[in-house]
Formats: sequence, structure tokens, C-alpha cells
Amino acid sequence: MTRCAVFGTGSWGTAFAMVLADAGCEVTLWGRRAAVVDAINTGRTNPDYLPGVTLPAAVRATTDPAEAARGADFTVLAVPSQTLRANLTEWAPLLADGTVLVSLMKGVELGTAKRMSEVIEEVAKVPAERVAVLTGPNLAKEIAARQPAAAVVACVDEDVARRLQTACHTPYFRPYTNTDVVGCELGGAVKNVIALAVGIATGMGLGDNAKASLITRGLAETTRLGLAMGADAHTFAGLAGMGDLVATCSSPLSRNNTFGTNLGRGMSLEETIAVTKQTAEGVKSCESVRDLARRHGVDMPLTETVVEIVHEGKPPMVALKDLMARTAKPERH
Repeated sequence: MTRCAVFGTGSWGTAFAMVLADAGCEVTLWGRRAAVVDAINTGRTNPDYLPGVTLPAAVRATTDPAEAARGADFTVLAVPSQTLRANLTEWAPLLADGTVLVSLMKGVELGTAKRMSEVIEEVAKVPAERVAVLTGPNLAKEIAARQPAAAVVACVDEDVARRLQTACHTPYFRPYTNTDVVGCELGGAVKNVIALAVGIATGMGLGDNAKASLITRGLAETTRLGLAMGADAHTFAGLAGMGDLVATCSSPLSRNNTFGTNLGRGMSLEETIAVTKQTAEGVKSCESVRDLARRHGVDMPLTETVVEIVHEGKPPMVALKDLMARTAKPERH
């Protein structure tokens, strides 16, 4: 039986642990808080993140990272992007020999502007062939309810991608393989930034034309950055690009969309953070995505605007006027 460790008992880590178990894997969840771990082991539920969802018997939890990592064929990392480096530094000596490290995270590291797979390779000292990424339109609550969804598993080693595909393929969760790790990661990270922009537009009371324009031009920004970094343009028309972007920008289950909506309604950054119970990755990653774009000489006006609103206090209405007043260009500029 395939053995999997999942580090992180948030909504997506817990939901994906359920997917792995439903696919026939033995799964150990690592969590920092004993109360959450006890609830999973005794009540088969994670009341803090997925209340009312009964977890399969093949999922057990522990607060001991060594116990979770022991003998794992796949080690899944489902922690906030900006905490990955510190956490993985602690866990790296405990990892099973030959384990494939799987990133569920959709962010870019502040300061270094590194993608999550790059951080994993650096900290765990593993080759790219042992690092995989799972991404796509995967809202955790829908998957926990076993509603149909598709995803992409990406690794530079296609055989490893196929192994992971088999490990998480269920009647309701359909994974596809891809070797374009760069494109898949950028699609997942940048869509959170665009979802903030769409949420802000919603909070401002703007209509569907405005939101559709933001989604479309956001995809154009993502593709420009991806091509500059060597990604395959086709990736952004797939599940890791358009699929994830549409889901995150359209659903009230999206943390980034909801966060942006509160900002657009006039709440301050501090007020919005206070009412947000889970991490909205785009709030911090918008700065690192902007830095990544600047390093590659890529124009990303929506990303720049989100940073200005979220971190520099620019009023959304002023930001809107500035965006609309930009010099006219061909669509494929």
C-alpha cells in the first residue's frame, strides 16, 4: 500500500488527505495543535477547518513530524507558503529516503521570489525529479464533499507525475499529468493575486464586465510572466491556469476573493485580516509576484495595482481610475 504523509491540517491538507485515502493510500496527517489531531483520531473529523466532514479510517493524525514522515512514499506539504522554509528546515532530516515531496502551496516566497518547488529543492536538498506540484481548481470544501474536480500533478520526471496521479485518482478527483512545473506553479500563485483584484471589484459593486475583464487580463499577465520564465503557454489555457483562475475568482469559497471583497467594501487591511480565519496567500504573494515580474522585465499592471491597494493604502476607486487611464495597447501587447 502506498504510504503518504501530509504536513498541515488546514482545509486543503485535510481534504487532500481524504482524497489520498479514498484512492487507497495509507495517510498520516501532521498537525501542530494537539486538539485538532485528537479530533481527527477520535472523531474522524477536523472541526476547525472541515466541520461535518467524516474522514476515512485510513487517515490518522499525529503531532510528531518524525512519525508522520516515517516510510512515506509521498510527503505532501500543505502549509502557508511563507512558512515553508522554516518548517521544512525542521522536517528535512526526518524525511524518508527517496520520498517524493509534493507541494500543495500556491505562493511565491517573499524576499527570494522563489517558487515553492525551488524552496523545497534548496531546503530539503533533493533533485527536481523528487519534487511534484499539485494544482488546479481545487476548492477544499467541494472536494471534501466529494464533488467532481480535476487537477494537475506536475513534475519534471513524468514517471513520478504518473505515480502521484495514481496515488490520488478517485471517482470524484481526476488528476492530469504535466511536466511544466514552472507554469503550473505560476498559474497557482498569480491567480490568488488576480482573485484579490476581482474580490475588490465585487466589493466596490462593479459588474460582471469588469470582473471578466480582470480575469482575462490577469491570465494575460500570468502568461507573460510564465513565458519569460520558460513555461509552456499551453499550461495557462489548462487546469493550472484558466481552470484555477476561474474557480478562485468566481467562488465565495475562495479566501482571496473574499479577502478582496472586504477590502473593496472599505475595510482596512488590518480589519480584513482580523475577520479572515485562514491564510489568503495572495495577500503576501502579491509582493513577491510583483518582484518576480520586475526581475524578468514583465509588465503586470494588475499585480502592481493589487500591491498598491493591499500594502500601500491606495484607495480602490483611485486605483480603478488609474488602470482605466493607462495607454491603449493591442490586446496581445
